This record gives sequence, C-alpha cells and structure tokens, in this order.
Amino acid sequence: MSIGQTLKDARSDKGLTLDDLQQNTKIQKRYLIAIEEDNFAALPGEFYVRAFVKQYAEAVDLDSKELLLQLAEQTGKDKEVTPEEVVDSRTKKRKLTESNKAPSKFETLYTYLPTIIIVVVVVAIVGSIYFVTLNNKKADAQIDSSSSKVSVSSDVSSTTKKASSTKKASSEKSVSSEKKTEVATKKAKSTKKSSKKTSSKQKITSTQVDASTFTYELTGSKAKTTIKLGADATAWMAVSANGSQQWQGTLSSGASHTVTLPTGTESITFNLGNSKATTITINGQKFNFLKEDATTTVRTIVINVKD
Repeated sequence: MSIGQTLKDARSDKGLTLDDLQQNTKIQKRYLIAIEEDNFAALPGEFYVRAFVKQYAEAVDLDSKELLLQLAEQTGKDKEVTPEEVVDSRTKKRKLTESNKAPSKFETLYTYLPTIIIVVVVVAIVGSIYFVTLNNKKADAQIDSSSSKVSVSSDVSSTTKKASSTKKASSEKSVSSEKKTEVATKKAKSTKKSSKKTSSKQKITSTQVDASTFTYELTGSKAKTTIKLGADATAWMAVSANGSQQWQGTLSSGASHTVTLPTGTESITFNLGNSKATTITINGQKFNFLKEDATTTVRTIVINVKD
C-alpha cells in the first residue's frame, strides 16, 4: 500500500476530515491532499516532504519512522536529510514551555539598566550639591567665628582689610561652588545622552503571516548584521541573505552557530525544520519569533531590513 493511502486510511479510521488535520498539524490542506495522492512533487521541497509526512503520521498515531523509511526507499533520498524525526514530541513541548517562562535576571537587569543609570546620576548630582552647600556653610561659620574674635581696639584700616579678605574668600568659594555644580550638571547631561544611546535598540516588527511563512521588518540594525543560531534539541536550519544561502546545517542540543551577513543585506530568510527548539539572536538581540504562532514546527521566516 502506498504512503498516501496508508495515511488516508488512518485518518478515516480516526474519523478526521482534512480540515481537522489541517487544524491539528498546521499543514495547508492542499499539501495534505497531495500527500494522500502520493503527489510529493507538489510540496515545497524534499525537506518539507519528509517533515509533513512525519507530522501527518504522528497526528493519526502511525509509526512515522517506518513511513519515512518507506519514503526513503520510494524516493531514493538519504534519510538523514530530516534530523527533526529524532526529537521526541514530549521533549519539544517541555522545551517550548521553558522558553515561555519569565525572562532571566540578566534580561530583566538589561531592560531596566537605562533607568538605573539615570537614578545613579541624579543621586550623584544631589550629593554633589549637598556637599558643596555643606562646605560653604562651614566656611561661612569659620569666617563668622574669626570675625567675632577681632579686637574692638583694632584700627579701622585693619578691620577693613580683614573684611575685604573675608569677602574675597567667600566670593572665591562661591565661584568654586558654582563651577563644581556646573561641571556636575554637564556630566549628568552627558551621562543621560549616553544612556539614551545605549537604550536605543533595533526593532523587529511582524508584518504578515501566510500559513507557515512569517514576514517581519527589521529597523535600527547595524551596517553588518550578525546572526547567532542555537538549538535546545537537534534541529536543522538554513539562513540566506538577498536570496543567497549563507549557511545551512544541523545543530545538536546546546550547540550554536554564528553567521555574519554581507554589508547592505536587504532581505534575510530562515528555513527552520524544528522551530520550537531553535533560537535566533540578531545583533545580540533575541528574536522571539514563536510569539506569532508557537505551534508551527516547520516554518519559513523572511525579514526585510530597513534603514
């Protein structure tokens, strides 16, 4: 019996329609029909043939490995093309749950870092003003104490000179205080500008979702874009720039790979075989692509880079 007929019979035995199966697997109905008719040429590519057959088999409680072996014999393709089939579905669900937990302490600290810097600067300014004011009060108290000890019998000339000297010292201290305050204010403004620059980030915005294809817009990125790919479980992935493939491969659990895209890249494309176990970081910023649809396993991500 053919692969398509085996899957179709299993679906019928479970009382599922093609619409039900499309809802459960997120595979488009036209691809499901093509699989049941053994018309694998209608699917996007060899990788998707194996991935969709595996998902279909799991949805109707069939042994996906056995069907994939049959498919490999039928098509004459190497079975290792799809590393996703070694990933246990329960493991994928657990990894997805862990990825949706609250952000780490480091991420929380990074988020509030600009606010912390501003608070520290304000405290420093207030402390400087308080210190300068306190010093001025002590100086004035010392001057008043010194003046009160002046003998009444001193001549007018001596009293005038001391008063002039005291006034000059007070004036110099006042100028020094103003300069210190001015310097502290300039430092505060400079630090505030620096914190604003630090807090400005690139932005990734979702613009379109079409079945398993997700389109985004990237703004505020660097001239050279650096991509870091990681995996929580075995996962196949590929990345292209302006339609030219830059890297493709399989990452095991805990492994990562960094790709630096050419200058002037306007379009970035990711093909993910196990998106639920895949992590993507762009210029040091984590890209949470699962928030648009956390249930799709095989997906294509297109990012249009804007100035």
